[in-house]
Amino acid sequence: MSQAKLFVVDDDEAARTLLAEALVMEGYEVEAFSSGQAAVERGKQSRADVVLTDIRMEQGDGFLVLKEFKRFSPETSIVLLTAFGSLEGAIEAIKQGAYDYLAKPFKKEDIRLVVQRSLEHCRLVRENARFRDDARIREPWSQLVGSSPAMLEVYKLVARVSEGRSTVLIEGESGTGKELIARAVHLNSPRREKPFIPVNCGALPDHLLESEMFGYEKGAFTGAVGAKAGLFEAANEGTLFLDEIGDLGQSLQVKLLRVMQEQEVRRVGSTSSVKVDVRIIAATNRDLATLVKEGKFRDDLYYRLNVVRIALPSLAERREDITMLAHHFLQKYAKQSLHVRGFLPETMALLKRYHWPGNVRELENAVERAVSLSHGPLLLPEDLPESIRGGSDSAEMLKGVSAGEDQDALLTLDEVEKRHLARVLKETRGNKVKAAKILGIDRRTLYRMAERFGLDFGEEAEEK
Repeated sequence: MSQAKLFVVDDDEAARTLLAEALVMEGYEVEAFSSGQAAVERGKQSRADVVLTDIRMEQGDGFLVLKEFKRFSPETSIVLLTAFGSLEGAIEAIKQGAYDYLAKPFKKEDIRLVVQRSLEHCRLVRENARFRDDARIREPWSQLVGSSPAMLEVYKLVARVSEGRSTVLIEGESGTGKELIARAVHLNSPRREKPFIPVNCGALPDHLLESEMFGYEKGAFTGAVGAKAGLFEAANEGTLFLDEIGDLGQSLQVKLLRVMQEQEVRRVGSTSSVKVDVRIIAATNRDLATLVKEGKFRDDLYYRLNVVRIALPSLAERREDITMLAHHFLQKYAKQSLHVRGFLPETMALLKRYHWPGNVRELENAVERAVSLSHGPLLLPEDLPESIRGGSDSAEMLKGVSAGEDQDALLTLDEVEKRHLARVLKETRGNKVKAAKILGIDRRTLYRMAERFGLDFGEEAEEK
């Protein structure tokens, strides 16, 4: 972030000048206003990172400033100041979206800390908004996310192969997005207006899969009360995506090879063939070359399929994309929980350190779970599955997550959470509203965490 810009709003000239000068001495760019209305009008023209505003003013009170900035500049942090501090006022301020609430007179250190935290909150909100915007500007058909070198190579191959009609073989571990790549090839091809039909070759036994793929005539087998076109015919002039092609039985391998060679299908129970124009994209999480050596997959079919090969990297091989992917899934699932806006840095650090055996699908499931369990605007480490927070490699994952701690210490997640909570309670002097706001949780969760770690709220436990 460039030099932070602060607005100070107070109709008391002496208080306004004193606060503004103190903030300038801290290195901030400061603009001061004698009325809430003047600050709002200026805010529409110029960015403000933090607004510190008195509540009681004749021309536009602090709650008006809060309401208007939340409307046209939601990323701006608003701190309400008042000489008439009360529990009710604090609750109302937080409820309406203020970042913090300070009672006058306040110490210089109080202002310094609240501005620092407000700026960090502003940075997080803007960073999360940037990731949401990045997701929105992608082509509406594309769910492919990532800009790592490995994924850029995949994108180049997709672009090169899409215009042709060559068969494509996509290889990659489960959960790496093979069907998304297949759809991207189809939707960038001249066949984009025609059907894209996916078939899971491992989901059905061979005799059922054969009738599904090639169709059947009336009376071809028990239960065939009428003729039915198969998926090859349904995909005519379009694309047939054969997922988990390595699970295809030997007899179906022969029939698939014949269709690919002759571009025609024969329904089960029929003596005639139907011409089809179908592009085949196949995918597998198995090593087909090894299956060929073992005699489990026909070599002639393998060579027919392996015209253009796209190898998808595992998520562990494209860690640079984890942040972008996590925000992409957050945007997807936050529609069901509108209060969720981003990730606590410690949470993102855990996501980036995990080894992801389930790849992108596992990451998506983890974010969906975190959103559903979250109680605040930022996802916490405790919202993640235990497999990501703990496990045999938890110490290595958590190394360095907690800022300000000994970077050589290997801490458990509970210790990281306890130390972070203790720091927040110390900075807020036990103020529960402030502590919960900083942590992005509700007060019930705060109470549970403090009780679990044996921490109390100190002498200033009640909100002031």
